[in-house]
Amino acid sequence: MQGLLALQDAALRQRGHLMGWVPVCLGTGIGLYFLVPVEPGPLAYAGLVAIAVLALVIARRIGPAASPLMVALALVAGGALLAGARSHYVAEPVLGYRYYGAIEGRVVSIDRSVSDAPRLTLDRVVLERMSPARTPARVRVSVHADGPLALPEPGTVVILTGHLGPPSGPVEPGGFDFQRNAWFERLGAVGYTRTPVLVLAPAQEGAAGLWVDRQRAAISAGVQALLPGETGAFAAALMTGDRSGMGQATLAALRASNLAHLLAISGLHMGLLTAFVFGVLRYGLALIPPFALRLPVKKFAAFAALLVAAAYLALSGGNVATERAFVQVAVMLVAVMLDRRALTLRSVAIAALIVLLMRPEALMGPGFQMSFAATTALVAVFGWITGVARDRVPRWLRPTLGVVLSSLVAGLATAPFAAAHFNQISHYGLIANLLSVPLMGVLVMPAAVIAACLAPFGLAWVGLWIMEIGLRWILWVAHGVAGLDGAVGHVVTPGNWVLPLLALGALWLVLWQGRARLVGVVPVALALVLWSGAGRPALLVADSGALIGVMGPQGRALNKPRGDGFVAGSWLENDGAPVGQETAAQRDGLLRGDRRTEAVVGGLRIVQIAGDRALAAIKGCDGADILIVTVADPVTRPCEVYDIDRLRQTGALAGWTGGDGLRIVSAREVTGDRIWSGRRGPADIAVAANDG
Repeated sequence: MQGLLALQDAALRQRGHLMGWVPVCLGTGIGLYFLVPVEPGPLAYAGLVAIAVLALVIARRIGPAASPLMVALALVAGGALLAGARSHYVAEPVLGYRYYGAIEGRVVSIDRSVSDAPRLTLDRVVLERMSPARTPARVRVSVHADGPLALPEPGTVVILTGHLGPPSGPVEPGGFDFQRNAWFERLGAVGYTRTPVLVLAPAQEGAAGLWVDRQRAAISAGVQALLPGETGAFAAALMTGDRSGMGQATLAALRASNLAHLLAISGLHMGLLTAFVFGVLRYGLALIPPFALRLPVKKFAAFAALLVAAAYLALSGGNVATERAFVQVAVMLVAVMLDRRALTLRSVAIAALIVLLMRPEALMGPGFQMSFAATTALVAVFGWITGVARDRVPRWLRPTLGVVLSSLVAGLATAPFAAAHFNQISHYGLIANLLSVPLMGVLVMPAAVIAACLAPFGLAWVGLWIMEIGLRWILWVAHGVAGLDGAVGHVVTPGNWVLPLLALGALWLVLWQGRARLVGVVPVALALVLWSGAGRPALLVADSGALIGVMGPQGRALNKPRGDGFVAGSWLENDGAPVGQETAAQRDGLLRGDRRTEAVVGGLRIVQIAGDRALAAIKGCDGADILIVTVADPVTRPCEVYDIDRLRQTGALAGWTGGDGLRIVSAREVTGDRIWSGRRGPADIAVAANDG
């Protein structure tokens, strides 16, 4: 009885602090939707609605101590319903086969691929001999052209000849699911072209929707014309979100020094921009007595800063990260206008809730996780300092300590998520951020505002010249830190439950009131133990069948030094040992021959065959227990065969060794039968190929 009373008292102490749990519960439901291996059907959705309604009814009839549990259950069910509704709302046709031919479409965005090639995203797509009902809403085409390339501006209708295919699944079971990302971007096909991109119709000046994109492209080009080189490309990325001018070496240095977050228009940039505008307007208006004495200048400054933030959101292209940053800043500024505290866990929770309601799929991305991890940790830590330790720190030391502590707290909060998603830890990232972030606040972002204000008078170069000084310093720091010995450490990809456990434990430590908050240490410790014991598959097979990797004494050995480079790089990064593909192709563990590779894994003989001729040269299974073939194999063989047709259904393969020998797991088994991962059979592909 005393135990029940203690639980009731603990629950009642949480009242007034429950807002922070609303996005947590909603996010739990969203996460469960994405983790289940089967797409929920009508009965499942009806059951979720019933659970939510029943939980809310019960919450109104039971005591105040237990009612929050029922509300939490309703929020979890609502999160799953929200994610399911969003998945069906964004549904668009996905290309079901390999296409080569004419591609027509309107340019909606321009960026760069991993191979540093310009990349066009097209909507209003027209494909040769394909009905509109089966044509993807959007396609993305990398342009591999010799010599300088004049890229069309957004809104231009272009035509080209290229290769397209459906968005690929994970490069290994449990890996990053590009298919899911592409689904929510309404991206139905990706590919490349080596032919010229021809303009079919110029951008329409009065066309709605892409006017901002054209202005964005024009501003980016103007900035890079005034500031040539990497500095100008960096400035354009900060002002417009256009990273297409950034070189791969610079991007690698920024990532290695933990400064890549400076490129993304996120909470830091929105916060610095709005803080500068808010501060200048507030103190500027305060110097004018008629305004200062009669008007709420603080609220006027907050409203103006909110308008500037909205303009920055539109100018930057309005991607998910920038939308999330705008929501966070908007909540803070609205709180100022309503005479509420701007920096509280409640405001962070409201921002997270708005983002999840708008884009529930954002929960699964590193941007959402890292952004709100940093914000929550900063608000919690500085709230504790304000309440406990503020008077113990000399006033003259507070600004410096604030910068150091902000970088330390944000770095520690985001480090697990960065390591899990990108498999690397920047050992000197704190030093790089301490040398760079303050300059962003006091020089770079204010200079960007000055450049924008002076641009109508043809004096943007003044602000850009000031901006260049800060950006040159940041790039110098990035390359210097990235060049230090041991600047980057690498970690193995964790299991699927590591990050949820880690996040749950950390949120419990922050949000729960009372000594029971220390219980949050348990899931955090469990997550770290699971991560430290994370293993890697002994065998990996790409969904093309052309690349296999076997874990040996020197690390993962690959069967070829070139080809399937993205897959190879991802495997090696997930192993926590990102060496070059050529190096991995020289390691022991594989018997490499002409269009044939052999390996023994878990006591089974694996044989990989590339091409029709090599396949025709073998009889039966040629001693193989598992045969992997890059082409269709119509012959029935006395062994396990994964030919290209079967691999298209299963996706990439992973082989785990254990007491029962070798256990093969496919990407399709892990991702499940979801709305974004459907694959067509041979009959469907044949029908689609003759469509139109």
